[in-house]
Amino acid sequence: MSEPQKMMKLYNELVKSVIYEFPDKGKVNISKKQGVYIVYDNKSQPLHVGKTNGAKNGLNDRLQNHVWNQSSFSKLYMQKNKIVLRDWGKFQFIVLEDDRERALLEALTAGLLCPAHIGTGVKK
Repeated sequence: MSEPQKMMKLYNELVKSVIYEFPDKGKVNISKKQGVYIVYDNKSQPLHVGKTNGAKNGLNDRLQNHVWNQSSFSKLYMQKNKIVLRDWGKFQFIVLEDDRERALLEALTAGLLCPAHIGTGVKK
């Protein structure tokens, strides 16, 4: 299987994976492994596509960063639009340990889903 075919297979796996709600309180506790994820609004529109970069607690840490407004996505998009993920946000993910595959899948998924925040951090 070629690399582009593999990425399309992984993309399909990601978008067909289980959709979870962000917890009302406490920490995100979904996986300590590395992976790629999609954050959705309450109308199931993609807001953000992201990946882990080797965080100690993997997807748990990265998704929690968004909840605690400690990510560029939260600072550049969520705060401006008064979005609080605990109120209504959802996400889905797949575990993917290979750094290159995570980077490629994140790029492909962002390109296909056109999440709302892309381009919102451009300085004027």
